[in-house]
Amino acid sequence: MILVTGGAGFIGSNFVLDWLAQSDEPVLNLDKLTYAGNRRNLAALEGDARHVFVQGDIGDSGLVARLLAEHRPRAVLNFAAESHVDRSIHGAEDFVQTNIVGTFRLLEAVRGHWLDLPEAERAAFRFLHVSTDEVYGSLAPDAPAFTEQHAYEPNSPYSASKAASDHLVRAWHHTHGLPVLTTNCSNNYGPFHFPEKLIPLMIVNALAGKPLPVYGDGLQVRDWLYVGDHCSAIRRVLEAGRVGETYNVGGWNEKPNIEIVHTICALLDELRPRADGLSYATQITHVKDRPGHDRRYAIDARKIERELGWRPAETFETGIRKTVQWYLDHADWVAEVQSGAYRAWVDTQYQGAV
Repeated sequence: MILVTGGAGFIGSNFVLDWLAQSDEPVLNLDKLTYAGNRRNLAALEGDARHVFVQGDIGDSGLVARLLAEHRPRAVLNFAAESHVDRSIHGAEDFVQTNIVGTFRLLEAVRGHWLDLPEAERAAFRFLHVSTDEVYGSLAPDAPAFTEQHAYEPNSPYSASKAASDHLVRAWHHTHGLPVLTTNCSNNYGPFHFPEKLIPLMIVNALAGKPLPVYGDGLQVRDWLYVGDHCSAIRRVLEAGRVGETYNVGGWNEKPNIEIVHTICALLDELRPRADGLSYATQITHVKDRPGHDRRYAIDARKIERELGWRPAETFETGIRKTVQWYLDHADWVAEVQSGAYRAWVDTQYQGAV
């Protein structure tokens, strides 16, 4: 069995579904079910004995210790995190509590479990920490992409909290010997993505006839990684990654935000044309940029390819088409997650532009 934390969130739920589609090894899924955690993401696993779901917090040391003792997982994969930069600007405390304090408490509980394992199980055990490229800060337009040796220069409360969690994971390996692996990924997109992030927000707003809010000039550049590719990378790192190492996971798809928005509009023009015949691009609205907005992230993913033979299977063109089609086919999921609290948040963040 493996323990997945944050397994009802966007990336975590995709990983759990992907894992059980390819393996009969059971998953113990621990998720706090905050606004971005959704049991409906896991509806396909209802009644599946291979999936054990527990609602709880990684910061609840007693609960985590009990689960570890009862289920004796061979690996812990930590997806649990507060992950939205905009929310961290408005209120950083949840990010400090979950990403820093929560990771610390999880590490301590896992260390106790690991030390109690028989020698052979202890040697095979892994703690895999899922992190972000945002810990590296912002790149100049012509600067080389982030490698695993790039200095940490986080610029938002979110990325600072994730950087802190990465440092804790590293320290628990070097100080206590805990067998850890860390992945730092670029911007994910795909099914079950909560519609506060760029790609799902554009799809959902376009279909609803609402403005498509683009920060500033829209020329902020990100490397885009289809979530299914991210899941396959994590499986590969868990399987064969060198203990104590960090692996950057990217999609080799650097694109400015405004190009992403125009691509989505073109796909929707093709797949679900507007009744009036106009392009969805007419809904694009530029809004005030957010504070401290990093201009460019880019991942150099050559290490994971060189050492573990992993490369993304999706191009951006194939991945974004799959993503748009998924949202078109799952309007019920979108409607369910767009609660009153979500609508109030979006209205506050984009100052009435949505």
